[in-house]
Amino acid sequence: MTSKHEHGPADIGRHPETAQEWDEKYSEADRLWTTNVNPALVAEVGGLAPGTALDIGSGEGADARWLTEKGWRVTAVDISQVAVDRARAADPDGTISWNRVDLTTESVPNTPFDLVSAFYFPIARVQESLAEVLVGAVAPGGRLLVVAHAAAGMAAHGFDASDYVFPSDIAEGLGDDWEVEVLQTRPRGVPAGNGAHIDDEVLRARRIR
Repeated sequence: MTSKHEHGPADIGRHPETAQEWDEKYSEADRLWTTNVNPALVAEVGGLAPGTALDIGSGEGADARWLTEKGWRVTAVDISQVAVDRARAADPDGTISWNRVDLTTESVPNTPFDLVSAFYFPIARVQESLAEVLVGAVAPGGRLLVVAHAAAGMAAHGFDASDYVFPSDIAEGLGDDWEVEVLQTRPRGVPAGNGAHIDDEVLRARRIR
């Protein structure tokens, strides 16, 4: 399992899973995703005091660069070496720590973080433990932000929503050490792949201790 970051096309009914598959996907074009920051990141993080941040499934780096511009010290991880190389090339000053990491088998560097952000990062039910990786990377007092295409709209892309873990599922398992600050479905605000307008499911939660 790996990143599906920002907004762009997806293989109908199936996300790439291995590093090789994602490298092949990125190699289909000079740029796979938009250079714009995801709107939900601006909405949910724009008012927070900056600290350390982990961008999971960082792709070609639009969200990581925006976070850095806002004063965050960013560690970015993606399974695709092609994506990481492109993102690093767009960061000539080296202000972001770019890392090729397969979260199914490798550890997250530099943990814990004041913010852990995962946008359109597909977590299959058969690899549900990936959600624990996200949760475990958040420092006490820090926040977890997970954004996914809402289940009701996934059929437009040919996906079976029952195959995936959603932000609401993650919220249910957080426990007493967490405060759920935002859990809602709302319009994405920009076109997703193939021009479809799909609502986002958004979770922002603060780790109390």
